[in-house]
Amino acid sequence: MNLNEVLQIADEMVFAKTGQHLDNLQEAILRGTMQGEKYTKIAEEIHCNESYVRDVGSKLWQILSEELGEDVSKTNFRSAIERLQVSIVSHLEQHHNKIGSFNICGETLHSPDTQNSHPPNQETSNPKQPQTSHQDLSEMPELGDFFDRTPQLQTLTTWILQQNSRLIALTGISGIGKTTLAVQLVQQIKEEFEYVIWCSIDASHTLDEFEHKLIQFFSQSEKLDSPTNQKRLPVIKYLQKHRCLIVLDDVHNLFCSGELAGKYKPDYEEYRSLFKQIEKLSHKSCFMLIGWEQPREVTQFKNQNTPIRTLQLVGLDIAAGREILRDCGLEEIDNSEALIHRYEGNPLWLKSVATLIQELGIGATELLLDDTILLPEDLKDVLQQQFDRTSELEKQVLSLLATENQPVNFAKLLQHGQISSSDLLNALQSLSRRCWIEKQASLYTLSPVLKQYIKTRQ
Repeated sequence: MNLNEVLQIADEMVFAKTGQHLDNLQEAILRGTMQGEKYTKIAEEIHCNESYVRDVGSKLWQILSEELGEDVSKTNFRSAIERLQVSIVSHLEQHHNKIGSFNICGETLHSPDTQNSHPPNQETSNPKQPQTSHQDLSEMPELGDFFDRTPQLQTLTTWILQQNSRLIALTGISGIGKTTLAVQLVQQIKEEFEYVIWCSIDASHTLDEFEHKLIQFFSQSEKLDSPTNQKRLPVIKYLQKHRCLIVLDDVHNLFCSGELAGKYKPDYEEYRSLFKQIEKLSHKSCFMLIGWEQPREVTQFKNQNTPIRTLQLVGLDIAAGREILRDCGLEEIDNSEALIHRYEGNPLWLKSVATLIQELGIGATELLLDDTILLPEDLKDVLQQQFDRTSELEKQVLSLLATENQPVNFAKLLQHGQISSSDLLNALQSLSRRCWIEKQASLYTLSPVLKQYIKTRQ
C-alpha cells in the first residue's frame, strides 16, 4: 500500500467523522508517520511549532481510533491501516457474488460474475477533488521569530475552520504579536480556502479602493480558471460564491485619532456597512481584522451564537520570555522572571529593554533593585503612536491612574471630580478596547511600563 493510498483512506475516515477533509498539517503528520519521522522532524519541515503538531496529531489519532474501533497512535498507525486493508479485502472476497465491484486503495476489483457489467472506463468512486487556491500574500510580512502561541492558534483555527466564524477581531497593545500570530495562522490554513488575500490598511484605503482591489483579485483569478468572461460581482457575492480568507492588518487606520476607540474617519464610515454585511448575510468566508483598536460594532459582540469573535492577545509566558532574552544575548540572568513580569511578557518591549541592557552592560539584578522601568527611545516611539490616538478624556483618565499605586475602582476615580460619571465610563471602555488598562474584578490599573510612560509625559 503506497502513501497516496494511505492518505486517501485516512481522508475518507476523517471526513466521515468530522465532515472535513484532511488539512495540510494533518496530511504532513500522516506522511511523516509513514516515513518514520519524529514530530520534531515533521515540525521542522512545515515550519510549525512542535507542541502544536503534537496536539493536532493527538486529535487525529483519536478520530482514526474511533473510526477503526481500536486504539491508533503514531507508533501503530501503519499496522492499523494494513489490518484494515486485509480485513476489507477478505470481507469483500467472501461476498463477491453479491457485489459487482468494489474499490480499495485506488484500484477497482471486480467479481468474476460481474466483471463486464459496467462499461469500460466508467468511474466507480468519487475521489476528493483538489480545489484551486488563489493567494495574494504580497503584503503579508515574513514570519519572524514565533514564540509559543499554541492555545491561540488552536482557538483561531477552530473559530475559522470548524465554527465558520465570519468576522474575527485580533487585538492587543503594540508589540504583543498580533501580526506574527496571524501570519503563522495563515501559513497553516491557507490551503483550506479558494481565495486568500492579505491587505495592510493605510490612510489611502477608502472602501471603494479596497473593494476594487478585492474584486480585481477575484475576477483575475476567475479568468485563469474559465475561458469565458465573467461579470464582476459585488464583494459579498464573491464571499458567498467562494470560500475566502481575507486579512485586514492595521485596521486601526480606519478610525479617528483624538476620539474614543473605533470611531470611523469621515471618509471611511462605509466600512461599517461592509462589516455588517459580512456578519448578517450567509456566506462561507472569513474576514480577520488586526489592529490596536477595532470597529465598535465588533467589540460589542460577546454572544457565542454570533458569527463574530474577538481575541485579545496578552503577554507570553515565562518560558517564551526567557527564549526572547536568550535570543537578545541575555543567556543567563538572575531574576529573569521578574524582568519578564515587569514588561508584561510583551515580545517587543522585552526585546527593546534587553537590547538596551546589552548595549549599556547593565545587570538585570541591579535594574530590578529599585523597581526601575527602562523606557528605551524606540519603545517610547511605539507607545507614542498609540497614545496620540487617544482622546483628551482618555488622557485625563490615564493621568489619574498613573498617580495610583494600587488598582482603583470606578468610585475612587470619580472622587477626583474631574470627569463626569458618563464620560468616565466611556473613557474606561475605550481604554479597555485599546488594551491600555487592566481590569481586575471591578478594579482598574496601568501596567508598570505604561504608568512610567504616562509619567514621562506629565
